[in-house]
Amino acid sequence: MFDRTGSLRAARFLLGLAIMAGAAPAWAQAGQPEAASGFVPRPAVVSARFMAVTANVYATNAAAEILQLGGNALDAAIAAQWVLNLVEPQSSGIGGGGFMLHWDAQRRRVSAWDGRETAPRSARADFARRADGSLAKFSEVLATGKAVGVPGLVAMLEAAHRRHGKLKWERLFWPAIRLAENGFAISPRLHLLLRNDLLLRRDPAAHALYFQDNGEAKPVGEILRNPELAATLHGIALDGAVALHSGKGAERIATVLGQRGGSLTAADMRDYQPRQRDAVCGSYRRWRICGMPPPSSGGIGVLQLLGLLERTGLPPGDPAAADSVHLFAEAGRLTYADRARYLADPDFVSIPQRALLAPEYLDQRARLIDLRRSMGIAAPGELPAGHAQADDDAPELPATTHISIVDRAGNAVALTSSIESAFGSRIQVDGFLLNNQLTDFSLTAERDGKPVANRLEPGKRPLSSMAPTLVFDGGGRVVAVLGSPGGSRIINYVARTLVALLDGRQEPAAAVALPHVGNRNGATEIERGRVPEALALELERRGHEVIRTDMTSGLNLIVRTADGWVGAVDPRREGVARGD
Repeated sequence: MFDRTGSLRAARFLLGLAIMAGAAPAWAQAGQPEAASGFVPRPAVVSARFMAVTANVYATNAAAEILQLGGNALDAAIAAQWVLNLVEPQSSGIGGGGFMLHWDAQRRRVSAWDGRETAPRSARADFARRADGSLAKFSEVLATGKAVGVPGLVAMLEAAHRRHGKLKWERLFWPAIRLAENGFAISPRLHLLLRNDLLLRRDPAAHALYFQDNGEAKPVGEILRNPELAATLHGIALDGAVALHSGKGAERIATVLGQRGGSLTAADMRDYQPRQRDAVCGSYRRWRICGMPPPSSGGIGVLQLLGLLERTGLPPGDPAAADSVHLFAEAGRLTYADRARYLADPDFVSIPQRALLAPEYLDQRARLIDLRRSMGIAAPGELPAGHAQADDDAPELPATTHISIVDRAGNAVALTSSIESAFGSRIQVDGFLLNNQLTDFSLTAERDGKPVANRLEPGKRPLSSMAPTLVFDGGGRVVAVLGSPGGSRIINYVARTLVALLDGRQEPAAAVALPHVGNRNGATEIERGRVPEALALELERRGHEVIRTDMTSGLNLIVRTADGWVGAVDPRREGVARGD
């Protein structure tokens, strides 16, 4: 029950919804999501005042709606995020977590916000082992309560809004609630993922929402309504994160997970706290680049990889040239070797952040790179004692989303959020899917008697590769806002885009459409069907083991120009940019 103040707030909120819901907005009627149209760069969008780029037309238009009302970049990102939960449920939402960089143009300050999930108090480091002690297959853990961490996205966005928001919190929910009640057209990508997923349809609530009676996925273009999610969003809009983290909502989550073998409790939900951390910033040529600190490896990873490239002596030029691709892959080997050895939740493990980015250390590591021959599997760098000494083996999967926004005042947000695997744990509660982020911990806690930095511990946050990124020029102005989904490949995706943009001087649309290559300290991966066979053969000649594979990034990029902003979307997904 509401008290008198709560009742008035509820009445105002419902009145606003009624006014806005008289008819579906034009973009919900005509601006249906389109399938990714090959890999030809999509035309960039140019705007003088603001720019919003998200993974879906509905979310981008929700962000634009908030910006046109006078909301700021953070307000717009929050509104877009709730819509993405609805229209892109495979990637992110209330049941997951995220990382966000916020640029306050007036105070000239970067804030890093950590809404990563945490392990329940009773979680055990051997969570991925069978009763006989043997290591379970990933598929045996994925769609179970064992995989679910305490969600952090709502609490993080609420805390950031208290600090940086402009419009009222509840106003940011109207686009998503309106769309959840009125319905949206199922996009080609969502249909394809539903059709191909064999686990989601086993969940009764998810089956009822996304599948037909015969078990087939609902078709492209069918109008999907999610009244349960609308009710959940309504509660969070009125009462904040407490609506999710306390009371009946938290109890329902704990009960469902207990029935699926999980150990998360209502007390775990209640006690979750987001973190505000110091951004990881460093120089690359004449730019300053800022990213997320641990427990994301994205900021350190991108800066390490770029720092190593800069030290190879290769001048800026074509990022698709054989020398450039070879050096990018070799720098990736060294970067991912250090990632696996040293990075984890800084509240549990001592992270040698300064040492990993120190100029003398990067100088030393760069000397291992040979222009003519691959080094093969790279060893992690030698750092002072006191850090974990065994390597991570978490199978971080590519199902995430990214939002890039710049507002009229020049404030910027780069928000990457996730429920981990596509459709997370495949467990649906109150209209949204719960994450499977505990599988981002190392499946083995130690090797040869040595602890793994990213081992599971109660209350700990698993390592991530999410890499929301801000780029500044020499005068301290934001010149680029970007990020991508893609699991542990995200570091390569973001770094490669920056190389194309900053070194190759490519247009934003071309930079995000560039064929992918990368190395995660194993085989060199090249994007299937997009990298010339002659380049693959040249890499093999230099000693690379080459794997041709799909590399479905989802880069969303904003770049400053003399006249305003340019927004570019990755042609591999259904992203849309919009400005004013």
